[in-house]
Amino acid sequence: MFKIRRDDTVEVMKGRDRGKRGKVRQILPNKNRAVVADVNVMKKHVKPGGQARQAGIIDLEVPIQIANLALVCSKCGKRTRVSFRVMEDGAKGRVCKVCGELT
Repeated sequence: MFKIRRDDTVEVMKGRDRGKRGKVRQILPNKNRAVVADVNVMKKHVKPGGQARQAGIIDLEVPIQIANLALVCSKCGKRTRVSFRVMEDGAKGRVCKVCGELT
């Protein structure tokens, strides 16, 4: 189980996109990677695919290692680690280590 989920805002800690923030579009648990919007963008040359696809150069968001991402707290806006806490109603929630609020 990862502490980062889809639609979380994350910040890149390592690599050429260090410091960029984006929303997680997809988690690939078998490969320990995540696809983040507007981060780790590669150019790909594509051939025409009949009537469905036009030839050209497209921008492709490539998965990035989860270890290189840090979760950004929605309350305080800082990158943080999270812990888990069981609430009174039995639900399990993520807690920001910086401000102590539920994320």
